[in-house]
Amino acid sequence: MTRPRPLSAIRTALTSEAGGGLVLMAAALLALVVANSTFAAAYDRALHLELGPLSLLHWINDGLMAVFFLLVGLEIKREALDGQLRTWPDRALPGLAALGGMVVPALVYVALNWGGTTLRGWAIPAATDIAFALGVLALLGRRAPVSLKIFLSAVAIVDDLGAVVIIALFYSGGLDPAMLALAAGTLGLLVLLNRSGVMALSPYLLLGLVLWVLVLRSGIHATVAGVLLALTIPIRPSPARTEDPTSPLHRLEHALTPWVTYAIVPVFGFANAGVSLLGLSPAALLDPVTLGVALGLFLGKQVGIFASVRLAVLAGLAKRPAHASWSQVYGVAVLCGIGFTMSLFIGGLAFKDGLLETETKLGVLVGSLLSGCVGAAILALATGRERRKRAAAGGR
Repeated sequence: MTRPRPLSAIRTALTSEAGGGLVLMAAALLALVVANSTFAAAYDRALHLELGPLSLLHWINDGLMAVFFLLVGLEIKREALDGQLRTWPDRALPGLAALGGMVVPALVYVALNWGGTTLRGWAIPAATDIAFALGVLALLGRRAPVSLKIFLSAVAIVDDLGAVVIIALFYSGGLDPAMLALAAGTLGLLVLLNRSGVMALSPYLLLGLVLWVLVLRSGIHATVAGVLLALTIPIRPSPARTEDPTSPLHRLEHALTPWVTYAIVPVFGFANAGVSLLGLSPAALLDPVTLGVALGLFLGKQVGIFASVRLAVLAGLAKRPAHASWSQVYGVAVLCGIGFTMSLFIGGLAFKDGLLETETKLGVLVGSLLSGCVGAAILALATGRERRKRAAAGGR
């Protein structure tokens, strides 16, 4: 008897202990090493090498990351229709947690940058990096309740949806009406394919490429095209919640997952995490942007998420993750302050042409590192305490 395939790429990540997060950590560390070595100049030249209409860095951030957002969109659709976010009760806790985890970090950033010219970076600390966070949580292995991993994944999915909306509304340039009209027409054709019951992936992908070019030229950030394409890919929800291998969404999702997890996201991390620490002054660490991003991720995320969860449970709107203590939930809330991939991405949109690049990257790295280390320590202590309690209860 063959073993059923996982329900979604998120569950694939859970069963594989989010190995992609560990690869991303290695890529980020390598970028820091290179940026602070004799290869720093070559690293910078390579990223700004012109390849056709875009530089290598732009191909990574606008092209490869569109594929990342395509996978994000597939996950959002998959989980909303046939997964952990299928019903409103399922959506309540991660939805409220993600909302609090986006609003409070943004407020922390705004408070530290009020009256300055850097308010445009308010959304940088609002995102959670699911690969990184799951990678850190994976270090606990099977000692952590599965419900915590599912909760973390669901929060990150809703968080990603919020990030997509923020990028579309606040970080797009001057709009080109003609390109927007053509993009809307292309999206209409994709919807028509879906409504007509077309199950082959190739027409969707070809039109998706056209949509990417048009969105890139329209003034809306090109990665939004990936999410729009994902929402038109057909799916057949299953009452038995077993994967239909003929469903186009499932086939595309599982084809993309290893490439995105082990290639695209690490390449993005390597291209964007390199910040030179040579000659770094204390003033850079105390810069409002650095502090706003770092404290937004480390303090804002944990306060926003944990307070939202506590209030939702107290109000009877949701239940605490099964078999998880409040200490463990708090540890996950701290862990959600790892905002690496999406935070760096939004930072690049908020401050263009290298403006405040060092401060932004430094804030993301410091906030994410603090969140990862402290969150992991809290989870390890809380999980160990829960195991001892269960062992003591079993011995009576």
